[in-house]
Amino acid sequence: MAAVNESTPDATPGTGSGAGPDATPEATAGSGPGAAADGRAGRAGRAAVAPRARGGLLRSARDSLVVAQRNLIRMARIPEVVVFGLVQPIMFVVLFSYVFGGAIMVPGQNSADADVYREFLMAGIFAQTVTFATAGAGAGIADDMHKGLIDRFRSLPMARGAVLTGRTLADLVQTALTLVVLAIVAVIVGWRIHDGVPKALAAFGLLLLLGYAFSWIGALIGLSVRTPEAATSGGLIWLFPLTFLSNAFVPSSKMPAFLGHIADWNPFSATVQAGRELFGNPQGLVSDAWPMQHPVLASVLWSTLIILVFRTLAVRKYRSATA
Repeated sequence: MAAVNESTPDATPGTGSGAGPDATPEATAGSGPGAAADGRAGRAGRAAVAPRARGGLLRSARDSLVVAQRNLIRMARIPEVVVFGLVQPIMFVVLFSYVFGGAIMVPGQNSADADVYREFLMAGIFAQTVTFATAGAGAGIADDMHKGLIDRFRSLPMARGAVLTGRTLADLVQTALTLVVLAIVAVIVGWRIHDGVPKALAAFGLLLLLGYAFSWIGALIGLSVRTPEAATSGGLIWLFPLTFLSNAFVPSSKMPAFLGHIADWNPFSATVQAGRELFGNPQGLVSDAWPMQHPVLASVLWSTLIILVFRTLAVRKYRSATA
């Protein structure tokens, strides 16, 4: 019995190498010894004409804005956080204006005048408000760490530092809204600006710059602790001596000499003094310390230095921090 040919009709010579009757010269060449090298060359050629990725700065800005939008939406859904953040500064305005206003005399005045002290006080209250927002920023980042959200962000193809930058930008927007409400309350209790709107806007700009700088300190604290409660406590521990050991509530000239010198070189004091100068409010007796003689420049320099130092430290901590 003749042997049956079990080969299929398509099993023509050369089909094992992919060189059938319909094979093109390119396909035939692709199955030869140099196919791998030719394939790599082809892929390299295609990669050369592929669209290039966006630059690092543009990508970082885009990612930061996305994170900022996420945090702003979160704030809008929890309005009580914003409301409670307004209660404390309003209480400070009312208490210091009406309780201490008639007892504290601003240097240069003949007697204690509550109206003069209110105008002297408001720049300090504004500055205290933007810096106390630091505690909330640190607590928010610590909460994200505790829930594992920071680890999720780090697993995404995002620019380094975008999560922290977006968070601080969102906090800056909230601080700006708080300042608007606080300024309205200040006008109601008798505070006024005397050197025009442009200078007043510049003063608010310096206040927001200081608040943004201090938010990076809060970010570093939030990344360094284990719980939001610890971040809140850690944020307030250093804020109270910083704000009260300054010219915010009483002139530094009324302090003991060594405390007055510390207050004059306090970054917080420079912004307060710059605000009084730009608002046209009473300044009292100004010391000869350089930050008090050039408060606007000193405020910008202090805030910029704080941002550079603590943003670098916070981003470095962000890379290694774990929940």
